[in-house]
Amino acid sequence: MTAADAQTHLRYSEWASRKLVEAARAVSPQDLDKPAGISHGSLLGTLNHIVFADWIWYTRVVAPMEKPAATFETLEKMWPTLHEKWIAWADGLTDAGLRREFTYKGMDGLEYRNPVWQIVLHVVNHATLHRGQAMGMLRQMGIAPPHTDLLYYYRELAAAKD
Repeated sequence: MTAADAQTHLRYSEWASRKLVEAARAVSPQDLDKPAGISHGSLLGTLNHIVFADWIWYTRVVAPMEKPAATFETLEKMWPTLHEKWIAWADGLTDAGLRREFTYKGMDGLEYRNPVWQIVLHVVNHATLHRGQAMGMLRQMGIAPPHTDLLYYYRELAAAKD
């Protein structure tokens, strides 16, 4: 993975998450918290789980930041700010910086070590997994979810250049 790849993938994750939050605005507050039987309990729980993971990895890799509340307001206000911070950090990356070994403590309290590029891919992949679950929840509510596959992002980038 190159620094340019990391930048692209973090921008993709921001784009896809933003589209999903836009779609979730059509959901009533009651349905946001309605038990779905998968992922993190409900649509709101699943989306806030993604935010929490994006936040915890940012605080581990980049800089401390206030812990987000598990609210819809967080999805609309804090999450975009967090994405901007990830992207600004990535814009300063070098290929060598991505290969740097990073040591951190996991949620289990144990110490782990990975190159930074693996953490970046994990952040993006983790969000993609749970966005997919959230898309399924939207479908069950009768709401057509947005297209957030990576190819749609690439197509949108290409169209913007034309």
